[in-house]
Amino acid sequence: MPDIIVMFFLLGLIAGLVRSDLVVPKAAYDLLSLMLMLTIGLKGGIALHGQLRLSLLPELAGVILIGALTPLILLPLLRKVVRLSSANSASLAAHYGSVSAGTFAVALAYSQTHQLPIGPEVTLYLVMLELPAIIMALLLYRRLNPASQGSLGSLWHEALTNRGVILLVGGVVIGFMYGPVNGADVTGLLTGAFQVVLALFLLDMGLTAATTLRPFPARHWRVLVFALVAPPILAMSGMLMGIWLALPIGSTLILATMTASASYIAAPAAIRNAIPEADIGLAMLAALGLTFPFNVMIGIPLYHGWLTMLMS
Repeated sequence: MPDIIVMFFLLGLIAGLVRSDLVVPKAAYDLLSLMLMLTIGLKGGIALHGQLRLSLLPELAGVILIGALTPLILLPLLRKVVRLSSANSASLAAHYGSVSAGTFAVALAYSQTHQLPIGPEVTLYLVMLELPAIIMALLLYRRLNPASQGSLGSLWHEALTNRGVILLVGGVVIGFMYGPVNGADVTGLLTGAFQVVLALFLLDMGLTAATTLRPFPARHWRVLVFALVAPPILAMSGMLMGIWLALPIGSTLILATMTASASYIAAPAAIRNAIPEADIGLAMLAALGLTFPFNVMIGIPLYHGWLTMLMS
């Protein structure tokens, strides 16, 4: 059977598709997403406590390289094959070069449930992939559209100060400073409730995914195909990088899942301000309506199977 947290996503998805009156209030969603990102940061910081070493630099540099190269590869494909405008091509390149904190949380829970070895630095993958991808996609858009407004400084400010980055980085710093013992009254409560928060978050994500797919947007069939074909292909870059860096199988699985995912929190906020002519709804349809469900229900076990064969 699928992991129990995935069933909460399916519950939300089915409830949304049958037009149930089940609703997660916006205030509750904001609280859940805040707790999820903060807890992910805390768990990563606690794991890094006393574990920082120079040997992490090549690993993090490799992750940054993937984050920067993914939009560079995707943007021309989105323009020429999917036939999107330069604004929407840059938007989807940013969303798919960036990553999903929710997908990361599911991959982390999956790896822990299956007792796969995980390096303490995996939380850093989120920031290392997210920021370069958004910046690269926006720089490419500026190159295609020299008349677009906004300074490079504003791009960096938008990317560095969105709530996801603040919570993740802040959580890592706090967890690293205090470790698993000091401050356990606070950190223990948050990390202990991680699975429950994730389950409720996925319930809301299921409801939201159903909304993006109703009615089924057949006229965007090229985008729909891209949203289902891109994740397994992008996952291979994370797998190959993880194998090349000799990462543990759990870390490699998480990296592969991250490269296969698409952002629906940080990237929309940055793109909405930087490329106002981009259709954010189209990006959310692809990222949250199809790619997120695919990775959560099919992708993560699929990538695990591939890795087992490649690393055996």
